[in-house]
Amino acid sequence: MNLSNRLTIFRVILVPVFVFFMMVPVGGEAHKWVALIIFCVASITDTLDGYLARSRHWITNFGKFMDPLADKLLVCSAMICMIPTGVLPAWFVIIVIAREFIISGFRLVASDNGVVIAASYWGKVKTVVQMVMIIVLIADLGGVWSVIGEVLMWIALVLTVVSLVDYIVKNRQVLLQGGL
Repeated sequence: MNLSNRLTIFRVILVPVFVFFMMVPVGGEAHKWVALIIFCVASITDTLDGYLARSRHWITNFGKFMDPLADKLLVCSAMICMIPTGVLPAWFVIIVIAREFIISGFRLVASDNGVVIAASYWGKVKTVVQMVMIIVLIADLGGVWSVIGEVLMWIALVLTVVSLVDYIVKNRQVLLQGGL
């Protein structure tokens, strides 16, 4: 297993640790900063594993499948943790998660037909914006940062819908071949 795929697995392993620090107030306010650091490290591994996979020709079917899944686990876990605190509304998180289920369904149908659907440009941009949004929201620095977090939330929502439409349009033949 190459380093790129190991970084993806490491990101998946970081998810429950991140969730623990997001949800359990260990050490007062420190838990928020520990969670933020874990999220940042996990986000950096996403960039690093993608760079390594492309630059060293380590692109594998495992990576094409697991890298987006690891991102979904990390981002959706963070967003779910923000619902009880009121940082993110439930409807927003439901739309994001619904999009992820739809894309995962596409990938399953494609896989049954021997096709691997890698992450699209719009999907990658959406993930980056979501990660930056989450970082800003966890840091909760107030002032102008609150406005930036709100703007990022709306941009992330638009990109969530745009990337879903992009996947559907580009991969409609997968659904047609799948018997729909």
